[in-house]
Amino acid sequence: MTEAEARTWICEIGRRVYAKGFAAANDGNISYRLSPGEVLCTPTMVCKGFLNPDELCVVDLEGRQLRGPRPRTSEILLHLSIYKARADVRAVVHSHPPHATAFAIAHEPVPKCVLPEVEVFLGEVPLAPYETPGTQKFADTVLPYVQHCNTILLANHGAVSFGPTPEVAFWNTEIIDAYCRMLILARQLGPIQRFSRAQALELLALKQRLGYDDVRFHRPGCDPQADNLILGGTPASKPKAPQRRSTARRPAPRPPARVKSRRRSGRRSS
Repeated sequence: MTEAEARTWICEIGRRVYAKGFAAANDGNISYRLSPGEVLCTPTMVCKGFLNPDELCVVDLEGRQLRGPRPRTSEILLHLSIYKARADVRAVVHSHPPHATAFAIAHEPVPKCVLPEVEVFLGEVPLAPYETPGTQKFADTVLPYVQHCNTILLANHGAVSFGPTPEVAFWNTEIIDAYCRMLILARQLGPIQRFSRAQALELLALKQRLGYDDVRFHRPGCDPQADNLILGGTPASKPKAPQRRSTARRPAPRPPARVKSRRRSGRRSS
């Protein structure tokens, strides 16, 4: 993809992100790796639904801006951490898809083995712990997960997806938000029903034949239905459930005993 093509694609993905409600106002950021040392990215404080190709910025792998009329996005360090860790990744999309972000806010692990399409195209979607956006500490939160997935939820923040092209990276964002919406709806009807172990293994075999990677391929003997295999089965930054106060009513206190007044016999003295 030439730089001109990449600029056009980033603006197109920006329009899709905004139209889907994944980025309100000037939220979100998109990037594409032009070469081993240059990354094309969106500028800061610009609505992604109305981007022009000439507004985009070019930075090096340390985040220093090389070209562009506007300052680069403040969260480019997140993108660069992914590019440095994964030579095969060419595009990154970070946004706030509402249903997926709801899981990120609740620190709720995204279950596996529920929908075939999610198993094939996404696999495990881990939850990275919260750090202040725009910092290197924030960018580093994805590093324990990035080798084994293509979509990560960012605690109390949003989601980041990546792939070989801007469109594929956006598709991953679109899939995770649609999936989380289905889960929220399904839980209102009853418990989530997962595939059996045999069904999960059959689907993984199909995924492998199609050429997609999955963390479960590298964990012989693991439970294919287990969540958070990337960190050994422990949910990332899953907080303890707050203790709820008992709603049982305490017995009402008994009213004080009434004291009967005694009538004095005889006349009252004046």
